[in-house]
Amino acid sequence: MADEQVGATRSLASKIEWLIQNRWPAGSRPPRNNVDVAAAISEATGEELSSTTIWKLRTGRSDNPQLKTLKALSTFFGVPIGYFGDDEEGDETADQIAASSLVGKSGLNREALRALVEMSDGGRQLVADFIISAARLERGRSKPGG
Repeated sequence: MADEQVGATRSLASKIEWLIQNRWPAGSRPPRNNVDVAAAISEATGEELSSTTIWKLRTGRSDNPQLKTLKALSTFFGVPIGYFGDDEEGDETADQIAASSLVGKSGLNREALRALVEMSDGGRQLVADFIISAARLERGRSKPGG
């Protein structure tokens, strides 16, 4: 998640967008649009969601969905419903899910995580600083004119 949001609660829209981009079920065709997202969630959970609902949630035009909508999202993406909370606990849950999603992707595996745990506080801080710097650099490259 973006480091600009550290210390501030992440929006529901950013959490849902992160799930769509990073926790889409393996083996399922990636969604091309909100119609695809709504159809996949509805089919998998039995809870009828409209593409308009998905659009409103993804864009932040709606930040207070019905409980049944949150349950459907939670079930589909395999996250606890607390993930969607707008408090520190929700953000901690989101951080844990993001961390667990990295295991096995892009070379970050259990061995790398164990090595990180075994490092000194200074070593872990150095790694954290490097990750934040690399993320900023990548964000700058992905922006037009960056």
